[in-house]
Amino acid sequence: MAATPVWSVDPRTGKQREQVAVEATSGEVDQAVRAAHAARGALADRTARAAFLRAAAELLDGAAAHVIEAADAETALGPGRLTGELARTTGQLRAFADAVDEGSYLDIRIDRADAGAVPPRPELRRYKVPLGVVAVYAASNFPLAFSVPGGDTASALAAGCPVVVKAHPDHPATSELCASLLRRAAVAAGLPAEVVAVVHGFDAGLELIRHPLVSAAGFTGSIRGGRALFDAAAARPVPIPFHGELGSLNPVVVTPAAAAERAEEIAAGLAGAVTLGVGQFCVKPGLVLVPEGADGDRLTGALTKALGETEPGVLLDHRMRENFISGVRERSALPGVAAPVTPGSGGEHTVGAGYLTVSAGSLLEGGAYEVLLEECFGPVTVVVRYADQGEAGSVLGRLPGNLSATLQLSAAEADGGPGPAAELIARVTALAGRILVNGWPTGVAVAPAQHHGGPYPAATSHSTSVGGTAIERWLRPVVYQSVPDPLLPAELREANPLGLPRRVTPAAP
Repeated sequence: MAATPVWSVDPRTGKQREQVAVEATSGEVDQAVRAAHAARGALADRTARAAFLRAAAELLDGAAAHVIEAADAETALGPGRLTGELARTTGQLRAFADAVDEGSYLDIRIDRADAGAVPPRPELRRYKVPLGVVAVYAASNFPLAFSVPGGDTASALAAGCPVVVKAHPDHPATSELCASLLRRAAVAAGLPAEVVAVVHGFDAGLELIRHPLVSAAGFTGSIRGGRALFDAAAARPVPIPFHGELGSLNPVVVTPAAAAERAEEIAAGLAGAVTLGVGQFCVKPGLVLVPEGADGDRLTGALTKALGETEPGVLLDHRMRENFISGVRERSALPGVAAPVTPGSGGEHTVGAGYLTVSAGSLLEGGAYEVLLEECFGPVTVVVRYADQGEAGSVLGRLPGNLSATLQLSAAEADGGPGPAAELIARVTALAGRILVNGWPTGVAVAPAQHHGGPYPAATSHSTSVGGTAIERWLRPVVYQSVPDPLLPAELREANPLGLPRRVTPAAP
């Protein structure tokens, strides 16, 4: 059977640019995983691991012009956006290198033996070890930060896990370029190049999740694709952790007081968040609760003006463009749904931004209106007009899990302490992994305290794919009970030869 070619495609024209690779066969996936598995011992060297991550950041920065040019040609995201994304990507790599050096991610805990405890306590020493080979499924909308050199890869490598990436078909040339830089960095740090590998093709992705030497997986993409892989991970003879980010509405609640105080300002911020990256951010606000009445009308009027003046943009590929147009058409056809600014086709290769409106009462009817509670990828949001707090609460009660939830409050509400605003925060905390007040969710800061995840379907686990604790996904705890000091791993020995942070519980005096 002839190999299936992998083409780089220009989304601005829909034309093939170049053949980048061929789809991996079952045997080639097996070879990549086995080579990565064989290389895992080399990654046990924490010093080499940190050097590798820093070298990867340096090489990516050094090749910035080439990387950005390749990514823009395949995604149409633009040099400005991609320059920022590359900085975020290399920043992640350096941050995880620092985490490896510092060592607290190992979560070392020592309980001294205590014969006087009831019951008596033996000597216990606990830390975390890497899981093994990690499969990473690259995202379409972030060709750098959530793809080959992105956060899943960086955190897995930092944990000591080799990585095999299933490249996204929207940016195969960028994937190959970044993989070559990472492999060069590995060799420069004295590690085997095989600690990072890339495979292409839908079938290769299925082979990867089923491979017996793959120990965990990370995914960013659609609910349909992510759920299929999640189910495959669970159906294996030995199930493995699957950390997937699958989709999110990212609801926004505008209180009546906030609409009265700054309707136009909120509309401007909302328009910017909905159209940023042509609406292709996983944290794009997809459903906005706006009060009925004159203040809400001022907000929607300003939103109509702002979105009406937005230039059409190019989506990541033509399949997404068709899905966006058909998704908008399905939603707008529902009785009671209006389109003050009609989103949809903006030209042969572009789409126009817009928004839909519906009453909370109609949405709460369910049935065909359930589609309004599903993510529509692209520059569109649904504005739900509510009559009172009870109706807004009923809409929130119908929502699935989300990555973020945003509250637009008045100054008095924000400073008011216990009361309706605090109750609203408690309500949305049950819905999302990140809660914002008077901001917008687009733009996820890469910081130690960040959490990028949420209740299903936003994520399939309770972990984060962004921030310092993302490394925890690829580790498992092991405790050593009454093991003689010379037989312990160096990280747990009494003298602490590696100088690692540890928590010690002494025996009772």
